[in-house]
Order: sequence, then C-alpha cells, then structure tokens
Amino acid sequence: MARSMLIISRQAPWAGPSAREALDIVLAGGAFELPLGLLFLDDGVFQLTKAQQAASLEQKDLTANLQALPLFGIDSLFVARRSLAERNLDESSLALPVEILDDAGLSTLINRYDHVITI
Repeated sequence: MARSMLIISRQAPWAGPSAREALDIVLAGGAFELPLGLLFLDDGVFQLTKAQQAASLEQKDLTANLQALPLFGIDSLFVARRSLAERNLDESSLALPVEILDDAGLSTLINRYDHVITI
C-alpha cells in the first residue's frame, strides 16, 4: 500500500523556485498514483490567486500547472483560513476550488498523512 504524503507549499509563486518545486513533487507523485494532498500556507496562498501577472516579474505562471492537478489525481487541495485572512484574501479571490481549514482543521489534516513535506 502506498504511503500518503502532504506537501505544504509556503512560498509565493514569484519568491523563487520553491512554489514550482512543490508543484513538481505533487505532479510526480500523482503520476505514480500516490495518495497526495497539497496545502497552501502563509505566502503560498498567493499561488491560488486569480489573474496573476507573472510575466511582468519575468516568472512563469503556475496557474496552468495548478489547474492540471486533477488530471494527475490530485483533488485534495487545502488552504489555511488564517493565511488567507492575514493577506486580505477570501475564497472568491482564488482560481481553484480548495478546502479552507481553520487551525484545528490544519492539525487534523497534517495528522492524517504518513509523510509531510514543507517547501
């Protein structure tokens, strides 16, 4: 039986390679049909915002990669309510459907997975 893995993505999409690396791990794991979840925490919530203008920062837009996640069997997407609130974001500002979790829900989520990787 495959071990489950939760990837916690904490970096903004334009803050370096971390956001892309987290997506690469998730997509690779999905290709091997591992039970995976992806949690956006802290500045990682900015990866989910609509109408990103990555080209103006000479970065690649991650939106297409994020929208491809269901094709790889990655349907478990989560975001921290506190991270959204601290950045003045709400569910309507997100480009993808995600499950929004409070602090207690985050703890439960993390304990549900066999392995947790923070990027």
